[in-house]
Amino acid sequence: MIYLMIKTNLFALILVVSNTLFISCGSSLKSVQTNEKAGSSISGDISNKVVVPGADQLALYLPQLKGKKVGVMGNQTSIVGPDKKHLVDVLMDNKVDLKFAFAPEHGFRGNVERGEKFGNDIDQKTGLPLFTLYGGNKKQDSIVNSIDVMIFDLQDVGARFYTYITSLHRVMELCAKHNKKLIVLDRPNPNGDQVDGPVRHDDKFKSDVSWHKIAMIHGLTIGELAQMINGEHWLENGRQVDVQVVKVQNWDHKTMYDLPVIPSPSLPNQLSVRLYLSLCLFEGTDISVGRGTDWPFQVLGYTNPVYGSFTFTPGERHGMSKHVEGKGATNYGIDLRALDPEKQKFTLKYVLDFYQKTPDKSTFFARPEFFDKLAGTDQLRKQILAGESEAQIRASWSDDLKNYKQMRKKYLLYTDFE
Repeated sequence: MIYLMIKTNLFALILVVSNTLFISCGSSLKSVQTNEKAGSSISGDISNKVVVPGADQLALYLPQLKGKKVGVMGNQTSIVGPDKKHLVDVLMDNKVDLKFAFAPEHGFRGNVERGEKFGNDIDQKTGLPLFTLYGGNKKQDSIVNSIDVMIFDLQDVGARFYTYITSLHRVMELCAKHNKKLIVLDRPNPNGDQVDGPVRHDDKFKSDVSWHKIAMIHGLTIGELAQMINGEHWLENGRQVDVQVVKVQNWDHKTMYDLPVIPSPSLPNQLSVRLYLSLCLFEGTDISVGRGTDWPFQVLGYTNPVYGSFTFTPGERHGMSKHVEGKGATNYGIDLRALDPEKQKFTLKYVLDFYQKTPDKSTFFARPEFFDKLAGTDQLRKQILAGESEAQIRASWSDDLKNYKQMRKKYLLYTDFE
């Protein structure tokens, strides 16, 4: 795999503008003129080229905003260029009539803890009104109805339980309901080299951490998922939204991508982002994933020596103080910090190992309903309780994954990993 850091510069930006395009989904809008077919994937050797996210391609979306009232869904990952200037600042510098910003889980500046609700606010730097969409907003209809164009720019990490894709769905619902145009500034999926885990079917398990009927490790960019939501008619009453995707340039699903800005407080580096896929299921248990330490999602442990010889003591860290498992106590477990991020893919081995080491197994799933929502099914929990191996569990979802992969291919904008 190729490990690429985003180090874009003005020269690279000029080079890519000529062959960059909008992908139009469920609309009659024309794409920006290009030599590539709309919806085609990047082909050829991209190993020596600079990855250019959608937000960096100003020439392709600024003209769409001229004379329009604009809203943004963004957070600290919504950056532009090598100096990592915030998208809101860039839009204001270019005299865009920006009316408000929506914020997802963790807030507009990425400093709100997981699961914590937060109210409407004013951005201290720009004076821009900020509204939450995490958990909904009673005024969301009137807010969206006040604009002409909505921009969506969030860095996802490729897991169904990462709630930024639920925010995407809510924005699409509002834009479709009020006939507003949506521009998605696409970004690479740092776990886009894999599709794995159970596919959610039953709405009994639908929640903010399992909104869509997709694989737990979905293998899509935000732009690709937007196309899927539209194409599969998942919006209320089968509506479709007028959405355009500004593609990432010089990236595909085989390309490793190190995020330039952390997507949330508990994912501080590339290793945590890669391990998150396998470790987030522990949030349905009392096992610590390292929150409240300097190594969240890079260590595992509990307050019982049976889990391992490595020790750590969770405390309080920025964005990790209210919901910290094992806080203030010595936790015993395993240290994953030396692992190679590129080699990490989704696995059940950590969950199965800790379950087997638990003396009283009836206590392992401390929050069984939440575990089932994370998994999108209660079958996984029941299989673990029954003592099934990872191979047996994987076999049970193989047909669903095969069908999901076939559907997924219809909406890919980039060359796949297989």
